[in-house]
Amino acid sequence: MNRRNFLHFMGCGCVAIGVNSCTTTPITDRKQLKLISDAKLNAQAAQIYEKVKEKEKKKLIKDSRLTEIQEIGKKIEESISEYFYQSNLPDPTTNFQWEYILIDRKKVKNAWCMPGGKIAVYTGILDVTKNANGLASVMGHEIAHAVAKHSNERASRNVAINLVTQVTDILSGGKLSTVNRTTGMNTVGLLTQMGILMPFNRKQESEADYLGLIFSSLSGYDIRETVKVWERMKKANKGKTPPEFMSTHPSPENRIKKINEWMNDIIIKYPPINLS
Repeated sequence: MNRRNFLHFMGCGCVAIGVNSCTTTPITDRKQLKLISDAKLNAQAAQIYEKVKEKEKKKLIKDSRLTEIQEIGKKIEESISEYFYQSNLPDPTTNFQWEYILIDRKKVKNAWCMPGGKIAVYTGILDVTKNANGLASVMGHEIAHAVAKHSNERASRNVAINLVTQVTDILSGGKLSTVNRTTGMNTVGLLTQMGILMPFNRKQESEADYLGLIFSSLSGYDIRETVKVWERMKKANKGKTPPEFMSTHPSPENRIKKINEWMNDIIIKYPPINLS
């Protein structure tokens, strides 16, 4: 295939991808790219989740702390579905298979939610959340990532970036590959990481903060505790965070500032939802 035909083929393909894969995130209506089916990603996430459970089986806790996590999760699950039902909007969690585990690792101050509603909480984060409102704020944030399909969006971005990089390398006569071999590093990948993916991930993190506040408020939890959680997290990390431009997360100061800006508006617009 000559260069002209190649350009025509790739141009048509990229346009087709763009037309067929543009969606928006729930509530915020931010445009996003999705090149991978949610069903495929959820299935892959479920397999990985099982591997995590197998690896951590000696550390899995099944006591009152897990019960509280499950109860909070259940309220958030039901509130999200009821909100979208009452708003006459598609429920983004329809095909979720919710599951919760608590992993006994005191040094790990973290929690996550995989596509499809597979959630893990580490005991270390409980020292930061302190109470049900604090735990709901963290879980709401992690669940928001799954509801907003952020994993799909990141994977789709990587697919698109890899495609563009390959096309550029071909059109430049392999000059990008030559630079990478000469410098011994993935120059394009590094610049992409710094210039596109990290800022993009920070946008997702802020969106998850915003949606997480909404989900926690809808579920009847006091979202004013959220700022206290992030202040405690900042203290627990002893201020050791990388510069924001080198991080996938907003700086603690920027995160707290934005949460305070959103707080009153969310409390008014998204009061606890009636589940009866």
